[in-house]
Amino acid sequence: MVKRKGLPNWGEIVLCTVERVTPYAAWCRLDEYENVEGMIHVSEVAGKWVHDIREFVKVKKQYVAKVIRIDYQKGHINLSLKRVVKYEEKEKMNAFRREQRAEKILEQAATEMGKTLEQAYEEVGYMLQEKFGELFVGFEELHRSPDTVVKGGLPDAWSKVLLKILEKTFQEKEVMIKADLELKSFASDGIDMIKNILHDLQKSTGATVKYISAPKYRVELATKDPKNAEKKIAAALEVAVKQVKPDGEGSYKMVK
Repeated sequence: MVKRKGLPNWGEIVLCTVERVTPYAAWCRLDEYENVEGMIHVSEVAGKWVHDIREFVKVKKQYVAKVIRIDYQKGHINLSLKRVVKYEEKEKMNAFRREQRAEKILEQAATEMGKTLEQAYEEVGYMLQEKFGELFVGFEELHRSPDTVVKGGLPDAWSKVLLKILEKTFQEKEVMIKADLELKSFASDGIDMIKNILHDLQKSTGATVKYISAPKYRVELATKDPKNAEKKIAAALEVAVKQVKPDGEGSYKMVK
């Protein structure tokens, strides 16, 4: 199970599993925090009057909740279900899946170091969570800029083992960027003009241009950096459309 140190923060979105229910409250285990319990009052279950909380929450079921109050002395947490919006719920589940993946990486590194997962959390895991918000984000940063993370406090022995694992785990996959392009020219040398425009497009982007049927073309580029590649393709397509004017017509659209 993914672990976090201490107590959650005010306003934090957390995962919790209901352990017991009374008529006016649900008592939950915070799944990412060790030995931390939270309470959902009946007034925080739904945005309407609730007669019986058991109509909305079930024992042993996991929920996404928001921390709305913390008693630091007692370690008591008040939670709300009704204050969690859909996109927060979705983002939390995505983040949790990332952290599960990161924990497996940490556990593999711990095994190679001859340590337990608990020791791995204490020596590097909690530190990376504190610095980067998520263990997974910390691993991404380590893979991208190892010197920065090591200088930030990651022990050298751990960095060497983790980097070896991350090289295999974070192998980038190629993504195909696609766009449909239409070019028409009414000039006397229109055919040659379009050929030159398409040649320049291929040369400037490294993309492949396939003829579909006049005046349609498909532009494709395989890349491991889709965000920047899409910007590059779009900019080149803008140039191509401008070049065919004023003696012609042009348009394009990205294909998802």
